[in-house]
Amino acid sequence: MSFWEYVGNRRTQLLLDTYQHASAVFQCMVVATVLGVLLGVLTYRSEWAGNLAITVTATILTVPSLAMIGLLIPITGLGVAPTVTALVLYGLLPIVRNAIVGLRGVDPDLVDAAKGLGMSRLSRLVRVELPLAWPPILTGIRVSTQMLMGIAAIAAYASGPGLGNEIFRGISSLGSANAVNKVMAGTLGIVLLALVFDAVYVLIGRLTIPRGIRA
Repeated sequence: MSFWEYVGNRRTQLLLDTYQHASAVFQCMVVATVLGVLLGVLTYRSEWAGNLAITVTATILTVPSLAMIGLLIPITGLGVAPTVTALVLYGLLPIVRNAIVGLRGVDPDLVDAAKGLGMSRLSRLVRVELPLAWPPILTGIRVSTQMLMGIAAIAAYASGPGLGNEIFRGISSLGSANAVNKVMAGTLGIVLLALVFDAVYVLIGRLTIPRGIRA
């Protein structure tokens, strides 16, 4: 059976796996973005606190994904829980780092001007600093998403959702008629999803970042 014949015969299951993969990455990225930006906001004013946040999240990223999920299984069980936990943890570093760099890079004169207008610290953060720091933050989100697309495939080890199941089925049946087709279908699906997500981020950047800041 050719690759395209295999895809046609397995279309329903592949579409379901693709949806689950995209949904898992999207939801984990939302959580990772909220946590990462929050960590950046809480630590960017302090040199040691910012370095600590970056060091801790960088250390998490050095743990092999298969080992991470294996360590989480006794705590969270199989399925969605270890997948979500691992993906959120792995997605933090680029967002935290870029949030800190972006917030520290805001022109102090603009912040002082906003303070002179009577804005509170929270108002300055929300209306001045975060909007100006948004371009590097969005870049961090894009990088995290691309990483998680691949890492999410390992979730199949813990009975997690997504295209990793197709890849693992192929690897476990190497030598059979459709083993290579299974690996190719799962891998190609992840690559296409990564390209689609990245295109969406490019569009978001064009819609949310003023042309002057992009330049």
